[in-house]
Amino acid sequence: MTYQIEFRPAVLKSLKRFPKKDLVRIRKIIEELGQNLPEPSTTKMKGNNSFHKIRTGNYRIIYEIHDFRLVILIVKIGHRKDVYKDL
Repeated sequence: MTYQIEFRPAVLKSLKRFPKKDLVRIRKIIEELGQNLPEPSTTKMKGNNSFHKIRTGNYRIIYEIHDFRLVILIVKIGHRKDVYKDL
């Protein structure tokens, strides 16, 4: 079962600031995410929210899973030191 990947507009805007080599790695992880969804119990963020996270180098990809539509919504991508602020 493959999931369609959707991005929030702010995520697409923020991707322009990342170094090229990191963008290649992030893109690869996102493509794999749509094909092979990791076990949701291992990627679920703590707290009362619907967010999941996946690590790629020093960056984190925060996303939501919408099973009823088969969509993964990328909420935020950022450096590990400040990606969790303002969630």
